[in-house]
Amino acid sequence: MDAPCRKLLFNTMDMPWKALAIGGALIFMAVVGTSKSPLGWKTYPLSRHEPHDGLAVVNQPDGYGIHIWLDTNTTEAGICKPRWTADPARLFNGNGSSPFSSGLASRREFFEAVGHWQVKNQLRHESEALCKSRAPEASFQWQSPPRRASEVVTEPLPALQEQDLLPDPNLIREEEQKMLEGSKL
Repeated sequence: MDAPCRKLLFNTMDMPWKALAIGGALIFMAVVGTSKSPLGWKTYPLSRHEPHDGLAVVNQPDGYGIHIWLDTNTTEAGICKPRWTADPARLFNGNGSSPFSSGLASRREFFEAVGHWQVKNQLRHESEALCKSRAPEASFQWQSPPRRASEVVTEPLPALQEQDLLPDPNLIREEEQKMLEGSKL
């Protein structure tokens, strides 16, 4: 390197300006770099039927994400814990003023979301609040959501009982006829 270049590069008067320019460039690159990286995990309560029974997770550009539905399990006496549904709804307009969900999102997306610390913390908070509202006398017991397909527990629907079944339509018609004939008298 020749003397004029060396003098220009290492002039002590230029050092503060060079440091400031390099620092500004690094800050600019950091800001631009984060804006092009995947979105942060924005989460907020999004009720389905009652407070605390749903969580919106915006994890894609343009406000798309998943709507995780929360439920409680109170089969053990005095204990309320989360009941997980690994099939979330697709979230639309998650960054807007009227978010809504429709259809199904993938389980892969659910497993990815529940593995994120921010989502897991919010799920715990909302699950505890849902348990307090549904079973205030029960103690809350946290149960982590499933992280892979092999951990998903599908609970069978309760068996139908005699009182749940509809009566024979012929019997109903006969009873109606008897009531109509009785009212004519």
